[in-house]
Amino acid sequence: MNDSRSISNRSLLFNEFKAFLTLALPLAGVQLSQAAIGFVDTLMMGRIGLETLAAGGLAALTFSVFVYTTSGILMGVSPIVATAYGAGDKPQIERVVQQGCLLVIGLAVPISFGIANFDILMRNLGQAETTVVLGNTYLDIMVWGFFPALGFALLRSVVSAMSHTRIVMSIAIGGTIINIIGDYVLGFGKFGFPKLGIAGLAVASIFTLWVMFLSLLGYILTHKELKTYRFFRQIYRVDRQIIASLIRVGVPIGIATALEIGLFTIVTYLMGLLGTEVLAAHQVVLQTVAITFMVPLAMSYAATIRVGQEIGQNNRVGAIRAGYVGVAIGLGFMLLMAAILLLFPDRIIGIFLDLQDPRNANVVPLATGIMTIAAISQILDGPQKIIMGALYGLQDTRIPAILSFVAFWGIGLTIGYWLGFHTSLGGSGLWLGQSIGIAISAVMFFWRFHHLVSRKHQ
Repeated sequence: MNDSRSISNRSLLFNEFKAFLTLALPLAGVQLSQAAIGFVDTLMMGRIGLETLAAGGLAALTFSVFVYTTSGILMGVSPIVATAYGAGDKPQIERVVQQGCLLVIGLAVPISFGIANFDILMRNLGQAETTVVLGNTYLDIMVWGFFPALGFALLRSVVSAMSHTRIVMSIAIGGTIINIIGDYVLGFGKFGFPKLGIAGLAVASIFTLWVMFLSLLGYILTHKELKTYRFFRQIYRVDRQIIASLIRVGVPIGIATALEIGLFTIVTYLMGLLGTEVLAAHQVVLQTVAITFMVPLAMSYAATIRVGQEIGQNNRVGAIRAGYVGVAIGLGFMLLMAAILLLFPDRIIGIFLDLQDPRNANVVPLATGIMTIAAISQILDGPQKIIMGALYGLQDTRIPAILSFVAFWGIGLTIGYWLGFHTSLGGSGLWLGQSIGIAISAVMFFWRFHHLVSRKHQ
Protein backbone atom coordinates (compact mmCIF):
# COMPACT_ATOMS: atom_id res chain seq x y z
CA MET A 1 0.00 0.00 0.00
CA ASN A 2 2.80 2.38 0.97
CA ASP A 3 4.74 1.40 -2.16
CA SER A 4 1.81 2.19 -4.42
CA ARG A 5 1.29 5.53 -2.66
CA SER A 6 4.98 6.35 -3.05
CA ILE A 7 4.85 5.50 -6.76
CA SER A 8 1.74 7.67 -7.12
CA ASN A 9 3.46 10.60 -5.40
CA ARG A 10 6.52 10.25 -7.61
CA SER A 11 4.27 10.16 -10.67
CA LEU A 12 2.49 13.34 -9.56
CA LEU A 13 5.82 15.07 -8.95
CA PHE A 14 7.13 14.00 -12.36
CA ASN A 15 3.97 15.26 -14.07
CA GLU A 16 4.28 18.59 -12.25
CA PHE A 17 7.93 18.94 -13.23
CA LYS A 18 6.94 18.29 -16.85
CA ALA A 19 3.98 20.70 -16.76
CA PHE A 20 6.07 23.40 -15.10
CA LEU A 21 8.97 23.14 -17.54
CA THR A 22 6.56 23.09 -20.50
CA LEU A 23 5.46 26.56 -19.41
CA ALA A 24 8.73 27.87 -18.00
CA LEU A 25 11.16 27.07 -20.84
CA PRO A 26 9.31 29.03 -23.57
CA LEU A 27 8.72 31.91 -21.13
CA ALA A 28 12.45 31.90 -20.33
CA GLY A 29 13.09 32.20 -24.05
CA VAL A 30 10.79 35.25 -24.12
CA GLN A 31 12.57 36.95 -21.20
CA LEU A 32 16.04 36.23 -22.57
CA SER A 33 15.00 37.56 -25.98
CA GLN A 34 13.72 40.78 -24.44
CA ALA A 35 16.92 41.14 -22.40
CA ALA A 36 18.91 40.64 -25.61
CA ILE A 37 17.01 43.50 -27.25
CA GLY A 38 18.05 45.89 -24.48
CA PHE A 39 21.64 44.63 -24.58
CA VAL A 40 21.95 45.07 -28.35
CA ASP A 41 20.27 48.50 -28.27
CA THR A 42 22.85 49.62 -25.71
CA LEU A 43 25.72 48.36 -27.88
CA MET A 44 24.27 50.16 -30.92
CA MET A 45 23.90 53.43 -29.02
CA GLY A 46 27.50 53.19 -27.88
CA ARG A 47 28.67 52.69 -31.48
CA ILE A 48 26.77 55.81 -32.62
CA GLY A 49 28.42 58.01 -29.99
CA LEU A 50 28.92 58.74 -26.30
CA GLU A 51 26.18 61.39 -26.17
CA THR A 52 23.76 59.01 -27.85
CA LEU A 53 24.64 56.29 -25.35
CA ALA A 54 24.05 58.62 -22.38
CA ALA A 55 20.80 60.12 -23.68
CA GLY A 56 19.49 56.94 -25.28
CA GLY A 57 20.27 54.86 -22.21
CA LEU A 58 18.35 57.27 -19.99
CA ALA A 59 15.41 57.46 -22.40
CA ALA A 60 15.31 53.68 -22.92
CA LEU A 61 15.35 53.13 -19.15
CA THR A 62 12.51 55.63 -18.77
CA PHE A 63 10.40 53.86 -21.40
CA SER A 64 11.18 50.46 -19.84
CA VAL A 65 10.09 51.66 -16.40
CA PHE A 66 6.72 52.74 -17.80
CA VAL A 67 6.29 49.49 -19.76
CA TYR A 68 7.32 47.10 -16.99
CA THR A 69 5.31 48.86 -14.28
CA THR A 70 2.16 49.05 -16.40
CA SER A 71 2.64 45.47 -17.65
CA GLY A 72 2.83 44.46 -13.99
CA ILE A 73 -0.65 45.86 -13.51
CA LEU A 74 -1.88 43.88 -16.52
CA MET A 75 -0.36 40.73 -15.01
CA GLY A 76 -3.45 40.62 -12.81
CA VAL A 77 -5.08 39.01 -15.85
CA SER A 78 -2.79 35.96 -15.66
CA PRO A 79 -3.82 34.37 -12.32
CA ILE A 80 -7.51 35.17 -12.88
CA VAL A 81 -7.52 33.63 -16.38
CA ALA A 82 -5.44 30.66 -15.16
CA THR A 83 -7.94 29.96 -12.39
CA ALA A 84 -10.90 30.25 -14.76
CA TYR A 85 -9.10 28.04 -17.32
CA GLY A 86 -8.46 25.41 -14.67
CA ALA A 87 -12.14 25.52 -13.74
CA GLY A 88 -13.23 25.31 -17.38
CA ASP A 89 -15.09 28.63 -17.07
CA LYS A 90 -14.95 29.89 -20.66
CA PRO A 91 -17.37 32.86 -20.21
CA GLN A 92 -15.29 34.15 -17.31
CA ILE A 93 -12.11 34.02 -19.42
CA GLU A 94 -13.87 35.98 -22.18
CA ARG A 95 -15.10 38.64 -19.74
CA VAL A 96 -11.68 39.04 -18.10
CA VAL A 97 -9.90 39.47 -21.44
CA GLN A 98 -12.51 41.95 -22.67
CA GLN A 99 -12.05 44.08 -19.56
CA GLY A 100 -8.29 43.66 -19.83
CA CYS A 101 -8.45 45.26 -23.28
CA LEU A 102 -10.33 48.23 -21.82
CA LEU A 103 -7.69 48.46 -19.09
CA VAL A 104 -4.93 48.58 -21.73
CA ILE A 105 -6.64 51.52 -23.44
CA GLY A 106 -7.29 53.25 -20.11
CA LEU A 107 -3.63 52.96 -19.13
CA ALA A 108 -2.06 53.61 -22.53
CA VAL A 109 -3.66 57.00 -23.24
CA PRO A 110 -2.62 58.99 -20.12
CA ILE A 111 0.79 57.31 -19.76
CA SER A 112 1.59 57.92 -23.44
CA PHE A 113 0.88 61.60 -22.84
CA GLY A 114 3.32 61.54 -19.92
CA ILE A 115 6.03 59.84 -22.00
CA ALA A 116 5.61 62.41 -24.80
CA ASN A 117 6.21 65.25 -22.32
CA PHE A 118 8.93 63.63 -20.26
CA ASP A 119 11.51 66.17 -21.48
CA ILE A 120 10.01 68.67 -19.03
CA LEU A 121 10.89 66.40 -16.10
CA MET A 122 14.35 65.65 -17.52
CA ARG A 123 15.14 69.38 -17.58
CA ASN A 124 13.84 69.84 -14.04
CA LEU A 125 16.12 66.98 -12.94
CA GLY A 126 19.11 68.96 -14.21
CA GLN A 127 19.99 66.84 -17.25
CA ALA A 128 22.26 68.38 -19.87
CA GLU A 129 20.43 70.00 -22.79
CA THR A 130 22.02 67.60 -25.29
CA THR A 131 20.77 64.66 -23.24
CA VAL A 132 17.28 66.16 -23.05
CA VAL A 133 17.09 66.81 -26.80
CA LEU A 134 18.38 63.39 -27.85
CA GLY A 135 16.35 61.61 -25.16
CA ASN A 136 13.21 63.46 -26.17
CA THR A 137 13.80 62.54 -29.83
CA TYR A 138 13.86 58.87 -28.80
CA LEU A 139 10.80 59.09 -26.51
CA ASP A 140 8.68 61.10 -28.97
CA ILE A 141 9.00 58.17 -31.38
CA MET A 142 8.84 55.39 -28.78
CA VAL A 143 5.55 56.70 -27.41
CA TRP A 144 3.88 55.16 -30.49
CA GLY A 145 5.12 51.77 -29.35
CA PHE A 146 3.62 51.99 -25.88
CA PHE A 147 0.16 50.70 -26.84
CA PRO A 148 1.42 47.61 -28.73
CA ALA A 149 3.84 46.90 -25.85
CA LEU A 150 0.91 46.83 -23.42
CA GLY A 151 -1.27 44.92 -25.87
CA PHE A 152 1.39 42.25 -26.26
CA ALA A 153 1.81 42.05 -22.47
CA LEU A 154 -1.93 41.48 -22.05
CA LEU A 155 -2.22 38.85 -24.79
CA ARG A 156 0.96 37.11 -23.56
CA SER A 157 -0.58 36.82 -20.08
CA VAL A 158 -3.78 35.39 -21.55
CA VAL A 159 -2.28 32.74 -23.85
CA SER A 160 0.35 31.78 -21.25
CA ALA A 161 -2.37 31.27 -18.64
CA MET A 162 -4.03 28.92 -21.14
CA SER A 163 -0.73 27.03 -21.63
CA HIS A 164 0.09 28.45 -25.07
CA THR A 165 3.67 29.56 -24.40
CA ARG A 166 5.67 28.28 -27.37
CA ILE A 167 4.08 30.77 -29.74
CA VAL A 168 5.02 33.63 -27.40
CA MET A 169 8.64 32.47 -27.44
CA SER A 170 8.67 32.18 -31.23
CA ILE A 171 7.26 35.68 -31.63
CA ALA A 172 9.71 37.11 -29.08
CA ILE A 173 12.71 35.54 -30.80
CA GLY A 174 11.46 36.78 -34.17
CA GLY A 175 11.00 40.24 -32.69
CA THR A 176 14.55 40.22 -31.36
CA ILE A 177 15.94 39.42 -34.81
CA ILE A 178 13.79 42.12 -36.44
CA ASN A 179 14.88 44.68 -33.87
CA ILE A 180 18.59 43.92 -34.31
CA ILE A 181 18.35 44.18 -38.09
CA GLY A 182 16.27 47.36 -37.84
CA ASP A 183 18.74 48.96 -35.43
CA TYR A 184 21.62 48.24 -37.79
CA VAL A 185 19.86 49.37 -40.96
CA LEU A 186 18.14 52.51 -39.67
CA GLY A 187 20.62 53.52 -36.98
CA PHE A 188 23.67 53.37 -39.26
CA GLY A 189 22.03 53.94 -42.67
CA LYS A 190 22.68 50.62 -44.39
CA PHE A 191 21.25 49.17 -47.66
CA GLY A 192 20.27 52.57 -49.01
CA PHE A 193 18.35 53.73 -45.93
CA PRO A 194 19.21 57.12 -44.39
CA LYS A 195 21.35 57.20 -41.25
CA LEU A 196 18.83 58.15 -38.55
CA GLY A 197 20.93 57.58 -35.43
CA ILE A 198 18.95 57.40 -32.21
CA ALA A 199 15.71 58.10 -34.11
CA GLY A 200 16.39 55.04 -36.26
CA LEU A 201 16.77 52.85 -33.17
CA ALA A 202 13.42 54.10 -31.91
CA VAL A 203 11.70 53.47 -35.26
CA ALA A 204 13.09 49.93 -35.34
CA SER A 205 11.82 49.34 -31.81
CA ILE A 206 8.25 50.51 -32.41
CA PHE A 207 8.09 48.52 -35.66
CA THR A 208 9.17 45.44 -33.70
CA LEU A 209 6.59 46.08 -30.96
CA TRP A 210 3.77 46.39 -33.51
CA VAL A 211 4.89 43.24 -35.34
CA MET A 212 4.97 41.25 -32.10
CA PHE A 213 1.56 42.52 -30.96
CA LEU A 214 -0.16 41.92 -34.30
CA SER A 215 1.47 38.49 -34.68
CA LEU A 216 0.15 37.32 -31.32
CA LEU A 217 -3.26 38.84 -32.05
CA GLY A 218 -3.33 37.00 -35.37
CA TYR A 219 -2.44 33.74 -33.64
CA ILE A 220 -5.34 34.15 -31.22
CA LEU A 221 -7.79 34.96 -34.00
CA THR A 222 -6.79 31.95 -36.11
CA HIS A 223 -5.87 29.22 -33.61
CA LYS A 224 -8.30 26.30 -33.62
CA GLU A 225 -9.03 26.50 -29.88
CA LEU A 226 -8.51 30.19 -29.12
CA LYS A 227 -10.63 31.54 -31.98
CA THR A 228 -13.70 29.97 -30.35
CA TYR A 229 -13.36 32.48 -27.50
CA ARG A 230 -15.21 35.77 -27.99
CA PHE A 231 -12.41 37.89 -26.58
CA PHE A 232 -13.14 41.04 -28.54
CA ARG A 233 -16.93 41.10 -28.78
CA GLN A 234 -18.78 43.86 -26.95
CA ILE A 235 -15.42 45.16 -25.82
CA TYR A 236 -16.97 48.57 -25.15
CA ARG A 237 -19.03 47.26 -22.21
CA VAL A 238 -17.52 47.97 -18.82
CA ASP A 239 -17.86 45.28 -16.14
CA ARG A 240 -17.03 47.16 -12.96
CA GLN A 241 -16.69 44.01 -10.88
CA ILE A 242 -14.09 42.43 -13.17
CA ILE A 243 -12.25 45.73 -13.65
CA ALA A 244 -12.10 46.04 -9.85
CA SER A 245 -10.73 42.48 -9.59
CA LEU A 246 -8.06 43.17 -12.20
CA ILE A 247 -7.03 46.35 -10.39
CA ARG A 248 -7.10 44.64 -6.99
CA VAL A 249 -4.82 41.86 -8.21
CA GLY A 250 -2.74 43.78 -10.75
CA VAL A 251 -1.96 47.13 -9.13
CA PRO A 252 0.06 45.58 -6.26
CA ILE A 253 2.05 43.62 -8.87
CA GLY A 254 2.73 46.88 -10.71
CA ILE A 255 3.76 48.55 -7.45
CA ALA A 256 6.05 45.64 -6.56
CA THR A 257 7.61 45.87 -10.04
CA ALA A 258 8.14 49.61 -9.65
CA LEU A 259 9.70 49.08 -6.22
CA GLU A 260 12.09 46.49 -7.64
CA ILE A 261 13.16 48.62 -10.61
CA GLY A 262 13.35 51.67 -8.37
CA LEU A 263 15.62 49.88 -5.90
CA PHE A 264 18.18 48.99 -8.58
CA THR A 265 17.98 52.55 -9.92
CA ILE A 266 18.62 54.06 -6.48
CA VAL A 267 21.49 51.66 -5.77
CA THR A 268 23.04 52.55 -9.14
CA TYR A 269 22.93 56.26 -8.29
CA LEU A 270 24.45 55.51 -4.87
CA MET A 271 27.23 53.56 -6.58
CA GLY A 272 27.95 56.68 -8.62
CA LEU A 273 28.50 58.64 -5.40
CA LEU A 274 31.22 56.16 -4.46
CA GLY A 275 33.15 56.90 -7.67
CA THR A 276 33.33 56.07 -11.35
CA GLU A 277 35.28 52.85 -10.82
CA VAL A 278 32.77 51.53 -8.28
CA LEU A 279 29.92 52.42 -10.64
CA ALA A 280 31.63 50.64 -13.54
CA ALA A 281 32.19 47.51 -11.42
CA HIS A 282 28.54 47.61 -10.34
CA GLN A 283 27.34 47.88 -13.95
CA VAL A 284 29.38 44.83 -14.97
CA VAL A 285 27.83 42.69 -12.23
CA LEU A 286 24.33 44.15 -12.70
CA GLN A 287 24.31 43.43 -16.43
CA THR A 288 25.49 39.87 -15.73
CA VAL A 289 22.88 38.99 -13.11
CA ALA A 290 20.19 40.75 -15.15
CA ILE A 291 20.66 38.09 -17.82
CA THR A 292 20.74 35.11 -15.43
CA PHE A 293 17.72 36.45 -13.53
CA MET A 294 15.54 36.28 -16.65
CA VAL A 295 15.16 32.52 -16.17
CA PRO A 296 13.76 32.56 -12.59
CA LEU A 297 11.61 35.53 -13.61
CA ALA A 298 10.08 33.36 -16.33
CA MET A 299 9.72 30.55 -13.78
CA SER A 300 7.79 32.93 -11.52
CA TYR A 301 5.30 33.51 -14.35
CA ALA A 302 5.02 29.74 -14.80
CA ALA A 303 4.43 29.31 -11.04
CA THR A 304 1.63 31.89 -11.19
CA ILE A 305 -0.05 29.98 -14.00
CA ARG A 306 0.40 26.48 -12.54
CA VAL A 307 -0.82 27.46 -9.06
CA GLY A 308 -3.75 29.38 -10.56
CA GLN A 309 -4.75 26.44 -12.74
CA GLU A 310 -4.68 24.04 -9.77
CA ILE A 311 -6.72 26.47 -7.66
CA GLY A 312 -9.23 26.67 -10.52
CA GLN A 313 -9.58 22.87 -10.28
CA ASN A 314 -10.03 23.26 -6.51
CA ASN A 315 -6.86 21.20 -6.01
CA ARG A 316 -5.07 22.76 -3.03
CA VAL A 317 -2.56 19.90 -2.78
CA GLY A 318 -1.75 20.39 -6.45
CA ALA A 319 -1.25 24.13 -5.88
CA ILE A 320 1.20 23.42 -3.05
CA ARG A 321 3.05 20.92 -5.21
CA ALA A 322 3.16 23.36 -8.15
CA GLY A 323 4.62 26.11 -6.00
CA TYR A 324 7.36 24.03 -4.42
CA VAL A 325 8.28 22.17 -7.62
CA GLY A 326 8.84 25.55 -9.26
CA VAL A 327 11.04 26.64 -6.36
CA ALA A 328 13.05 23.41 -6.51
CA ILE A 329 13.74 23.82 -10.23
CA GLY A 330 14.61 27.48 -9.76
CA LEU A 331 16.94 26.70 -6.87
CA GLY A 332 18.78 24.11 -8.96
CA PHE A 333 19.24 26.56 -11.83
CA MET A 334 20.46 29.38 -9.59
CA LEU A 335 22.92 27.07 -7.81
CA LEU A 336 24.40 26.35 -11.24
CA MET A 337 24.55 30.06 -12.09
CA ALA A 338 26.13 30.88 -8.73
CA ALA A 339 28.80 28.22 -9.31
CA ILE A 340 29.64 29.71 -12.72
CA LEU A 341 29.88 33.24 -11.30
CA LEU A 342 32.12 32.05 -8.46
CA LEU A 343 34.38 29.85 -10.60
CA PHE A 344 34.85 32.11 -13.64
CA PRO A 345 34.56 35.75 -12.50
CA ASP A 346 37.52 36.96 -14.59
CA ARG A 347 36.13 35.47 -17.79
CA ILE A 348 32.73 37.06 -17.16
CA ILE A 349 34.21 40.45 -16.29
CA GLY A 350 36.42 40.16 -19.37
CA ILE A 351 33.31 40.25 -21.57
CA PHE A 352 32.74 43.84 -20.47
CA LEU A 353 36.26 45.09 -19.69
CA ASP A 354 39.74 44.65 -21.15
CA LEU A 355 41.53 42.90 -18.28
CA GLN A 356 44.92 43.88 -19.71
CA ASP A 357 44.13 47.59 -19.83
CA PRO A 358 45.88 49.39 -16.91
CA ARG A 359 42.93 51.79 -16.69
CA ASN A 360 40.76 48.87 -15.50
CA ALA A 361 43.24 47.67 -12.88
CA ASN A 362 41.17 49.01 -9.97
CA VAL A 363 37.79 48.09 -11.45
CA VAL A 364 38.43 44.36 -11.87
CA PRO A 365 39.00 43.52 -8.17
CA LEU A 366 35.99 45.67 -7.24
CA ALA A 367 33.82 43.78 -9.75
CA THR A 368 35.18 40.44 -8.51
CA GLY A 369 34.24 41.25 -4.91
CA ILE A 370 30.74 42.36 -5.90
CA MET A 371 30.38 39.31 -8.17
CA THR A 372 31.04 36.99 -5.20
CA ILE A 373 28.25 38.61 -3.17
CA ALA A 374 25.90 38.62 -6.16
CA ALA A 375 26.56 34.92 -6.86
CA ILE A 376 25.60 33.91 -3.32
CA SER A 377 22.62 36.26 -3.41
CA GLN A 378 21.36 34.60 -6.62
CA ILE A 379 20.82 31.33 -4.75
CA LEU A 380 18.00 32.96 -2.76
CA ASP A 381 16.93 35.58 -5.29
CA GLY A 382 15.59 33.02 -7.79
CA PRO A 383 13.49 31.02 -5.30
CA GLN A 384 12.07 34.17 -3.66
CA LYS A 385 10.91 35.43 -7.06
CA ILE A 386 9.32 32.08 -7.91
CA ILE A 387 7.50 31.76 -4.60
CA MET A 388 6.23 35.31 -5.14
CA GLY A 389 4.84 34.09 -8.47
CA ALA A 390 3.13 31.24 -6.60
CA LEU A 391 1.54 33.81 -4.29
CA TYR A 392 0.27 35.68 -7.35
CA GLY A 393 -1.28 32.40 -8.49
CA LEU A 394 -3.29 32.46 -5.26
CA GLN A 395 -4.28 36.04 -6.24
CA ASP A 396 -2.40 37.24 -3.16
CA THR A 397 -0.64 40.38 -4.38
CA ARG A 398 -1.19 43.16 -1.83
CA ILE A 399 0.69 41.57 1.09
CA PRO A 400 3.68 40.50 -1.07
CA ALA A 401 4.00 44.12 -2.29
CA ILE A 402 4.10 45.32 1.32
CA LEU A 403 6.62 42.63 2.26
CA SER A 404 8.76 43.61 -0.75
CA PHE A 405 8.85 47.21 0.40
CA VAL A 406 9.80 46.24 3.96
CA ALA A 407 12.50 43.75 2.91
CA PHE A 408 14.12 45.64 0.03
CA TRP A 409 13.64 49.31 0.88
CA GLY A 410 13.14 49.26 4.63
CA ILE A 411 15.83 46.70 5.52
CA GLY A 412 18.06 45.94 2.50
CA LEU A 413 18.59 49.51 1.28
CA THR A 414 19.06 50.85 4.81
CA ILE A 415 21.69 48.24 5.71
CA GLY A 416 23.33 48.59 2.31
CA TYR A 417 23.59 52.38 2.64
CA TRP A 418 25.19 52.07 6.09
CA LEU A 419 27.64 49.40 4.94
CA GLY A 420 28.45 51.27 1.74
CA PHE A 421 29.04 54.72 3.21
CA HIS A 422 29.96 54.11 6.86
CA THR A 423 32.32 51.14 6.49
CA SER A 424 35.20 50.31 4.18
CA LEU A 425 33.04 47.92 2.10
CA GLY A 426 31.88 50.57 -0.39
CA GLY A 427 30.07 49.07 -3.38
CA SER A 428 30.28 45.58 -1.89
CA GLY A 429 28.44 46.91 1.15
CA LEU A 430 25.57 48.17 -0.98
CA TRP A 431 25.30 44.76 -2.65
CA LEU A 432 25.53 43.01 0.71
CA GLY A 433 22.61 45.09 1.97
CA GLN A 434 20.57 44.14 -1.10
CA SER A 435 21.41 40.49 -0.47
CA ILE A 436 20.23 40.70 3.14
CA GLY A 437 16.96 42.20 1.89
CA ILE A 438 16.61 39.34 -0.60
CA ALA A 439 17.20 36.74 2.13
CA ILE A 440 14.58 38.33 4.38
CA SER A 441 12.06 38.62 1.56
CA ALA A 442 12.59 34.94 0.68
CA VAL A 443 11.82 33.89 4.25
CA MET A 444 8.72 36.09 4.40
CA PHE A 445 7.37 34.91 1.03
CA PHE A 446 7.83 31.25 1.94
CA TRP A 447 6.09 31.84 5.26
CA ARG A 448 3.23 33.65 3.49
CA PHE A 449 2.75 30.89 0.90
CA HIS A 450 2.86 28.12 3.52
CA HIS A 451 0.42 30.04 5.72
CA LEU A 452 -2.09 30.58 2.93
CA VAL A 453 -2.07 27.08 1.43
CA SER A 454 -2.12 25.43 4.88
CA ARG A 455 -5.07 27.55 5.98
CA LYS A 456 -7.00 26.96 2.75
CA HIS A 457 -6.20 23.27 2.81
CA GLN A 458 -7.73 22.79 6.25
